[in-house]
Amino acid sequence: MQELITYLLQFGYLDVPQRELILSKARWKSVAKGAYFSEAGKISREIGYVTDGVFRVCYYDKMGDGFTRYFVYENRFVVDMNSFRDELPSAEYIEAVTDCQVLAFSKEDFTELSSVIPGWHDIFFKITSYVLENKLRYTSNMLVQDAQTRYLHFLEHYPGLSNRVPLSMLASYLGITPSSLSRIRKSIR
Repeated sequence: MQELITYLLQFGYLDVPQRELILSKARWKSVAKGAYFSEAGKISREIGYVTDGVFRVCYYDKMGDGFTRYFVYENRFVVDMNSFRDELPSAEYIEAVTDCQVLAFSKEDFTELSSVIPGWHDIFFKITSYVLENKLRYTSNMLVQDAQTRYLHFLEHYPGLSNRVPLSMLASYLGITPSSLSRIRKSIR
């Protein structure tokens, strides 16, 4: 649980009683490979801090084909923030790619922490801004790069993650077919 506190402290100050309160509200949750942490069409009722495993944020087209928007792995929060914050049905799925462990907070507990800890809102505003900035930077690069460059960029920025996710999900994230990704992998070995 200490990794959660260490992560939060990167974005703001929390005194010892505040840290203890945060940890008292967190509960361990296991999400089995293939299960959903959050589902499209349903309101997200919890936010989780990933301590082990990989999730993918995805959606499905009318044909049932899945498209991976991004991955969430250890030492990051996993949530459909719009659904969680505004209590709106989610537009996407958050699926466990591997067996996952998270420290989960219910909407009620998260709201209580926000009302009791003066800097809680600011900490999450900074976290959200940081994550959004990184996603925008990466998405902008993907628009102008060829497939091999996108894959090499992924390997550089997410070391080890390519070995933890299925080829089809990684290809979907990179916007290429699995066979194209296989050819790229072979050509750079």
